[in-house]
Amino acid sequence: MPQPELTLTPAGPALAPRYRDQPTATLSRPADTHSPAHSPTPIPAQTQTPRNSYLHLFTVPGARGFIVGNLIARLPMGMFGVSAVIMIAAAYDSYALAGGVTATGMAAGALTAPWIARLVDRYGQARIAVPATAYAVLGHLTLLLCVHEKAPVWALFATTALTATSPNTGGMSRARWAHLLKGDRDALHTANAFEQATDELCFMLGPVVAALLCSTLFPEAGTLVGAALFLGGVLIFAAQRSTEPPVSPRTAAGSPLRVPGMAPLLAVFLATGAVFGSMEVVTVAYVDGPVAGPVLALQAAGSCAAGLLYGRAHRTVRLGTCLAAMAVLMTMPLLAASTGSLPALAAGLLVAGMATAPTMVTGMGLVQRLTPASQLNEGMTLAVTALLGGIAAGSATGGWAADHAPFASFGFLVPATAAATALALCAATRVGGRA
Repeated sequence: MPQPELTLTPAGPALAPRYRDQPTATLSRPADTHSPAHSPTPIPAQTQTPRNSYLHLFTVPGARGFIVGNLIARLPMGMFGVSAVIMIAAAYDSYALAGGVTATGMAAGALTAPWIARLVDRYGQARIAVPATAYAVLGHLTLLLCVHEKAPVWALFATTALTATSPNTGGMSRARWAHLLKGDRDALHTANAFEQATDELCFMLGPVVAALLCSTLFPEAGTLVGAALFLGGVLIFAAQRSTEPPVSPRTAAGSPLRVPGMAPLLAVFLATGAVFGSMEVVTVAYVDGPVAGPVLALQAAGSCAAGLLYGRAHRTVRLGTCLAAMAVLMTMPLLAASTGSLPALAAGLLVAGMATAPTMVTGMGLVQRLTPASQLNEGMTLAVTALLGGIAAGSATGGWAADHAPFASFGFLVPATAAATALALCAATRVGGRA
């Protein structure tokens, strides 16, 4: 007889009936026919739920496996951008070209990501993510060879588009949490905060690892290691079939873009992405050395810490409030860079990052509430697509600003302006009026 499965309840993990079984008020062992009263024997109470809400996530059956795989797969997301900028700038002596090529790859990914997500929803994560990742890794390696051989500039733009099949590993992980924690809003809020903190951890460690590899070994080392980690992590993640959400049948609901409130929310994500893309390129160009990675990582460190605290709070604030804080804090790197002090810039980036994770957690929570369950991965990928589009525009604009800056800190005006734009769009459309 198959063993009963575990499910997560507000009181913690508990035994649950299988699909198509009728739920009962009390779980019990089969009646003993030799017992005089034939009365059911109650099952002992489950282990007490951990007091730490993050530790509670690790008690969900199967969660540890996909968390580890997804962490490995997401680390290269913080490596590829910096690796490409360093690799291309070293070979062609142009940050504008490096930013433009990186922006092209992200823009291509923004176009293809919703289609890949739709395939994931329809056919399953493992079936789609593995071949899509293998193709994207091939694209990264092709770009590396072109840069190494100093191919014509047009070849760089053409080959970077081959990386556009990268699946949204963060979205797939969030979709698993939404499936496993369905009905427990507090636990899902904590899981979303954990996922955002994971993103920030990857973007904190990724640039450091990439900068060290590219500077101590050779300029292409960051891309090589990132490609290996990406493919290996997705293979581990995809192997965790027990936590994979069920495949959704074909639906006539159309794109999640038609859901009221989704389009203006994506516009806000687009402007927010420009903050991240421009800050990365501008910081790398300003520091111009192996310490660029560690300095840039401080922004992610501030975001990671703020995100973990936000997740423990079990409450959210309005998206507009988060964006207002971001608009103010993004002026800190500009003011710090104006002093010409590298430690001051590092501190400014640390403070500026503290608004990032709460903003993203709140925004992704809105996406999850707006999107139908059968299209959840597609809805979250549309949000990531908007972010990628913004990152692409920010990277290109930041690269141009770095090459044509009339003064050293000029480039930091770009992320500050993008943050103010995101706030203005949120206010104008009234998106996320309630958290």
